Amino acid sequence: MAKKKGGKDVSKASAKAAKKAKLAQKVERKEKKKATKTKDEYDDDDQDLESILDKIQREWEEAHKVTEELVEGPPSRRANATLTPCPNGNHLWCIGGEFFSEDGKAHFYSDVYRYSPEKNEWRKFVSPTCPGPRSAHAVVATPAGGGKLYLFGGEFSSLYQNSFHHYRDFWCFDISTHTWERIETKVRPTARSGHRMAMWKHYIVLFGGFYDPGIKTNYLNDLWVFDTQEYKWKHIEFKETDRRPSPRSGFSFLPTPEGILLHGGYCKEYVKGQRPVGVMLDDTWFLRMTLATETPTAGKSSADPLTLKWEKRKKPSTAYAPSLRSGCTMALWSAKNMGVLFGGVTDEDTNEETLESVFHNDLYGYQITGNGRWVSMHLKRPKKKGGLQKKKAVVQPTRPESEDEYDYDGASDDDKEETERPSKPVKLAASTPTTSIVDDEVDPDDPALTVPLPRYNAMLAVLRNTLYIYGGIFEKGSREYTLDDFHTLQLDKLDRYTCLKASEVVIAEGEEASSSDDDDDEDDDGEDDDDTVDGREDAESVTVVGEEEEKQIEVLETIEEEKDSLRVQATAFMGVAKDSTRSAEDVVSTPLPGETLAMFYARSREYWAQKAFGTTSDSRGKQLRRDGFSLAEERYAEYKPVLEEVERILAEAGLDEEEMRRGAAAGPQGASGQSRNRR
Repeated sequence: MAKKKGGKDVSKASAKAAKKAKLAQKVERKEKKKATKTKDEYDDDDQDLESILDKIQREWEEAHKVTEELVEGPPSRRANATLTPCPNGNHLWCIGGEFFSEDGKAHFYSDVYRYSPEKNEWRKFVSPTCPGPRSAHAVVATPAGGGKLYLFGGEFSSLYQNSFHHYRDFWCFDISTHTWERIETKVRPTARSGHRMAMWKHYIVLFGGFYDPGIKTNYLNDLWVFDTQEYKWKHIEFKETDRRPSPRSGFSFLPTPEGILLHGGYCKEYVKGQRPVGVMLDDTWFLRMTLATETPTAGKSSADPLTLKWEKRKKPSTAYAPSLRSGCTMALWSAKNMGVLFGGVTDEDTNEETLESVFHNDLYGYQITGNGRWVSMHLKRPKKKGGLQKKKAVVQPTRPESEDEYDYDGASDDDKEETERPSKPVKLAASTPTTSIVDDEVDPDDPALTVPLPRYNAMLAVLRNTLYIYGGIFEKGSREYTLDDFHTLQLDKLDRYTCLKASEVVIAEGEEASSSDDDDDEDDDGEDDDDTVDGREDAESVTVVGEEEEKQIEVLETIEEEKDSLRVQATAFMGVAKDSTRSAEDVVSTPLPGETLAMFYARSREYWAQKAFGTTSDSRGKQLRRDGFSLAEERYAEYKPVLEEVERILAEAGLDEEEMRRGAAAGPQGASGQSRNRR
């Protein structure tokens, strides 16, 4: 019996062991299966993540895809664009601009062009992510990071120029990839246009400009610096006693190793009770910049390494200094550390109705080093072969005796005798020859015959030793012409201008053309009115079934007519608000766009108190103020629908509530009748 019992125990133990081994195998298979499944899931997740990233990359590339197109010639007619030399290649970059067509419409551009002088070809680059259409912006270039262009500000207007919008965005254009990137910073300059920027080491320096909310053009003289390494803007503040340039726009701003040169510009003087008067500036300033290289000691906070100081330069006594003018921004000729100035306009603001303008096409050079001085940049006549000199066909303008003392390139006396001064200022002239002919013989080699037409706001750039002049604006009578010609001049030779593209703009010979155009416009307007009337009659002849539908349509038509009427009133109000002939009483008693009731009453409190006293002579003290406020409130309520419509028009142009408030706080000032390009 004992043996049998022992055999049973052995069989039980072996069965238990087999069962245990089987269970272990099952667990092992389960773990193995689980591990395989987890690995497959991880592989699937990796594949999903890769596909997601790949999709994001494709979408980003599609959104930032840049198209490059070879175009026939220079950009279309435009003004207030930028023409910038490439910092790491032999190219010119043209960005933005504006064009005002003959029918009074404003067209703004956002396109980017590149000009290659070696091939004489223009290429256009289009990117989905780029700055909005604008003009009067500022651009600087740096060779860092493969080459970058930085753009800030500018302006945009509605189609019929009822309102303007000023940008305050900041962009970077990568020259190697032709892509734009918007730079967002908490601290940045205010919205503006007509400002200038210059690159000094790794700093972008911005100064001046103007802001026009539609009531008054506010000129600026604040100084900002952007560090391209830290990506931060900083407002440079000066003491009250420190000298610095007055507010201005459209000035020259040229970088040098020691700092930045500022020359000229334009602004308007606003005197209470008088119309604004344009002021041309010809002062010269130097912004001296120093960068501390010392490393801060441990435990002490590092002070700002950059220091800036304005220094005013004396007015030059040399005869080569240009006459007083505006619209003549200089380009930097870095090889000679010299600024090159071409053209401009001199306005003789004699009275409210007439503005005599003198347009220039002369060339000047300004040596930046030292105390600075203007130097000769006259075209040189070629010498005749064999030493035979033909009789001169051009009358030489008289020169001051001191002129021969100044010549930046050390020309000989013979060369100076054969040097032609560019044409005299042209007073409202067209493309007539700029030289006075003595007899019928005209020397085809006369360099004065190659000088471009007089103009202002021309786009200038110097690439190596060549000056490039594109476009600009010319006026005759009441007509304004945006030019589209393209010229070059070898600055190291000063022999003659080369026209790469002739102007296709036809300048009318007299005022008659302008008047007839106006008549035609009036006729066209009349025809449009007839068409409108006919259209209304056709609309009224349509029969609609059902009285309720007829009532609804009548109500809708009434609402549309009220909206149209309100828009017309708002547009007219914006024009009247700028009228400098309004009486002081009308100005102070009329609310402004963006002005709250409290703001309106604050600036016109005395007027309404006098009005209330004249109406109810018994009122005194607080009661008089209450009566005055009631009158102001009634006046404000009367204008409120029109003001709201004006604010809608300004909002359509991009002005936010803060900008409207700022415009209202500036006060009711009239605007000048000068061309908006003078700003």
